Amino acid sequence: MELILVWILNAVALLIVAYILPGITVASFGSALIAALVLGLLNTLVKPVLILLTLPITIVTLGLFLLVLNALVFWFAGSILKGFQVNGFWWALLGAFVYSIVSGLLSRLLTS
Repeated sequence: MELILVWILNAVALLIVAYILPGITVASFGSALIAALVLGLLNTLVKPVLILLTLPITIVTLGLFLLVLNALVFWFAGSILKGFQVNGFWWALLGAFVYSIVSGLLSRLLTS
């Protein structure tokens, strides 16, 4: 039950990001649910492999390259989904940053 609630909150966070940032569009709440699911799967399955492969550059940049990885995963999700669009890398970087903040704040509502 809690997993479904977190999924819905992440979809709401994605809608908030799309409302705030003009370079990110979400067609509907259904598209936001699918995008939140795909982002969760990418962050669970693909991102750890990317972190491992880019470990040297992550160490050299003192971890700042992880922001780039977050943006790339966010941008990739926007490129493979029809109802979720990210217009370029910089929007992806800003969108991933805002999405993590908003979803973190919404998740705190769940635990408090």
